[in-house]
Amino acid sequence: MRFENKGYEKLKADLNRIDEVMLEHRLVREGQWDYERVTYDRKFELKEGIFYLRVFGYSVEGDVDTFKATIQLMTPALGKYYYPHGVEYGEGEEFPPSLVSQCEKILDDVKAKIEKFAL
Repeated sequence: MRFENKGYEKLKADLNRIDEVMLEHRLVREGQWDYERVTYDRKFELKEGIFYLRVFGYSVEGDVDTFKATIQLMTPALGKYYYPHGVEYGEGEEFPPSLVSQCEKILDDVKAKIEKFAL
């Protein structure tokens, strides 16, 4: 499930500042990066299964490994985890309404904070 119309595609900011905001909301980057891309994940373990809220981004300037990069954020997504295949975001997936609401609130809060220092 993609969270369209949240305005993330218009947000561009310093990697380190984005990292700080994401961590405040328990969205972690950990090993989810390469020289040009980042993914922030928050895991939800519910009776309906395991879900991940993901915020994606890519470097428009600098390299992620040097911690000196400007990141363009992309449309966030919510996916359901299936062992051993991974996370599915498909149209046919069922997402608990309370989880969707919680994710929307998190995304709104994150966006509001990043907007304060976005480029």
